[in-house]
Amino acid sequence: MATPIPTYIHGSDPISCAGVYSQLRVRPELRLVGEMAVDEAVVAVLIADELDENVTRVIKALRRGDRPRIALVATSIDEATLVAAAEAGVSGLVRRADATADVLTAAVVKVAAGQGEVPGDLLGRLLEQVGRLQRQVLAPRGLAFAGLSPRETEVLRLVAEGHDTAEIAEEMCYSERTVKNVLHDLTSRLQLRNRTHAVAYAMREGLI
Repeated sequence: MATPIPTYIHGSDPISCAGVYSQLRVRPELRLVGEMAVDEAVVAVLIADELDENVTRVIKALRRGDRPRIALVATSIDEATLVAAAEAGVSGLVRRADATADVLTAAVVKVAAGQGEVPGDLLGRLLEQVGRLQRQVLAPRGLAFAGLSPRETEVLRLVAEGHDTAEIAEEMCYSERTVKNVLHDLTSRLQLRNRTHAVAYAMREGLI
């Protein structure tokens, strides 16, 4: 059996907090920790009516680097909450009405593994918004969510296929200097060591 996930529970409403605690304390997948041991927590479950300034302050106070990852249980979760949650560093969102012991436990397990949790009805709308933003805002400026421009992606693809600078320049109708500049810019921006590291990064991220 996997090691139980150290989990901290926080809520401004003590009754709701106690309810979540009682649901999760018997789950073998989790090990609940108190405030004195919050530094041990891999995941923090926050219970709130909405994601407001107070909750955002709690998130900032809790996080040290990338831990604990945050799962937010809120009464109201809409598209605006989804955007605000992403900005605040929240990894999982669960509506309070859906927060059964099984749902909460599954959310904590996903968040601890570095995955996300979003209400299903919002996921489709989120994908639509991302697609619209890519098509209407980023693509016309030669940008992409991946962090690479189409030109950078094509250069990396050709590098991955074994082409040298001269061959890439000929294939893309660029000068060799331009190809070198493209590679230098993206390796510097992404803090990559060399071409091989850049190709490995692009393949790992599914960019090529």
